[in-house]
Parts: sequence; structure tokens; C-alpha cells
Amino acid sequence: MRLWDEELEAMRGEAREAVARTLPAMAEALGTGGPAPADPVARVKWMREGFAKTYAPVAEAEERRIAGVRCRVFRPQGPARAVYLHFHGGGMILGAPEMNDAANLELCRSFGIAVVSVDYRLAPEHPFPAGPDDGTAVAAWLVENAEREFGSGRLLTGGESAGGYMAAAVLLRARDELRAGRRFDGANLVFGVYDWGRSPSQRGIRPHEGPDLLDPEGILLFSQQYLPGRSEEECRHPSVSPAFADLRDLPPALISVGTTDHLLDDSLMLAARWAAAEGEVELFVAPDLPHGFGFVPCGISKRWIERTQRWFADILARPAR
Repeated sequence: MRLWDEELEAMRGEAREAVARTLPAMAEALGTGGPAPADPVARVKWMREGFAKTYAPVAEAEERRIAGVRCRVFRPQGPARAVYLHFHGGGMILGAPEMNDAANLELCRSFGIAVVSVDYRLAPEHPFPAGPDDGTAVAAWLVENAEREFGSGRLLTGGESAGGYMAAAVLLRARDELRAGRRFDGANLVFGVYDWGRSPSQRGIRPHEGPDLLDPEGILLFSQQYLPGRSEEECRHPSVSPAFADLRDLPPALISVGTTDHLLDDSLMLAARWAAAEGEVELFVAPDLPHGFGFVPCGISKRWIERTQRWFADILARPAR
């Protein structure tokens, strides 16, 4: 079984060079570089201050409260072809929708879709299930109001890192609690965390030992703040970890991850179980690329962007589920 083709194989040397050039600056900008405070709460505050430097809000975003939750909304000209329910990353302890304003605006303009990016509550102030509760509330509102508000009742979802987790978790709750799983036509899940019980790669057991934005200590911090007091087994309850849930009757998914990402195994497991449940899934594995590889300028990340664009085009060209 090959996880990438000869074209990507030939690009691995360039990718490693690009990572060496760009990862230190990425780590500094994201608040993960340099010595961190020992106290967990102080460390979260320190990381939030660094992470906030990455926000790049755009004037085209509309500030909106949906189901009581702050959202950033992008509208196409005319009726939308679909509505993309988006979730930002940040380990469930930091981040904001503004991080993805530029990318969400591009999605809106390129495909004629509305984008609703959710500012869900974060730990440690608001541990599980506060974030998924917020995401599910916005999803419920869209199920009822997307057609009237945006001109289309078709829904897609997706996100990056913790946002990938949020998209998967909310999709499962939309299926099970809202009885609206078939309203979603696709899920774009980008290097997410799907096993909160700490998969092997989260613990540092990776197939490739290249540099990464994440490390086992940092991932453990995310888990302890988001799921305080829970054992690893409790963190793997299907209501918490999507990789352990019933994955039947879910929409087509694109799952993307790099081989030096400490969340690699989460995506491999989720994709395999999605396929075993007879769901349509495509797995994009980026050799030698870390967490957040979309920001690494190289041929492999370019191919991933192209594949993601084709995925959106393909899903939107199909009839609704």
C-alpha cells in the first residue's frame, strides 16, 4: 500500500529543505518556539499571545452571532452554491476564526460558497464539551436557516488541526443528535486530532523523525486542559474522539496529514475506519512535511492545495446527498 505517488516522492528533498527554512519562523509566530512558562495556565496565555500574531483579518468578513456564537461570515455574490461550516485550529486552547480569513475568503470567491467560521469556546476556561456544543449549535442553525439566509441548504464542513477535530465531532453530532447528517455533502479534515487518548505518533512514535510544530509535551498540555481529569481510556470515548466513533453514513471526506506530524496516526486511523464503514474518503499524505504544512512553500504543499481545490469542485458538481 503506497500512501503517496512517484511525483510526491521526487519532491521530498525540496520539501525537507523548505521545512528547515520555514519551520523556526512558523514556531516563533505560533508561540511554540523558545522557552515556555512551566505553569500550564501561564503557558496557555503565553501561547495565545504568540498565536494571535498570526491573525490576518480581512475587511470582507462579516461579524455575526449565530445561535449565540460569534462567527466570521463570507458571502458570495448572489445565492451560495453551498455553506461551508469552518473551524479554526489551536489545540482547543487558543486561536480564532480570523486566522483563516484569507483562506476562507478565497474559498468563498473561488467556489461561490458561503463560509461560516465559528469562534467556539476554548479550554481551560471552557473544557469539553463547550467547543463542540458551540459548533453543534451553529450547525443546527444552518440546518434550519442556510437556505433562507444564504440561498443554499447544502452544507460542507472542515477545519485544520483542532478545527479538523471540531468538524468531525460536529458532523457526528449532526448525524446523531440533529438527525441531519445527510444535509452535509463533504468534510475537509486537515491534520486533525481524532484520538484524544494519545495515538502512537502523538507520543512521539513517528515513521519520520523530522521537525514538527507539535511535540508530545505540547499535545499532552492540550489534552489536559481540554479534558481535565479524564483517563486516556475516557478520552477515547466515541463522544470525545471521532476515531473511535461509529463512522457509518457520513459524507465524502478529504483527510490530509504530513508524515512528520505528531498527529499523523490520527488521520491514518480515521481514514481507514471511514473507508471500512463504506464511506467515501481520500487520504492525502505529505511525506516529510510537519503539522501546518500548508504554510511550507514547496511542491508537495502546492500539490495538496491543488488536490483540495479539485475536491471542493468535485463535491460541488455532484447532486446533494
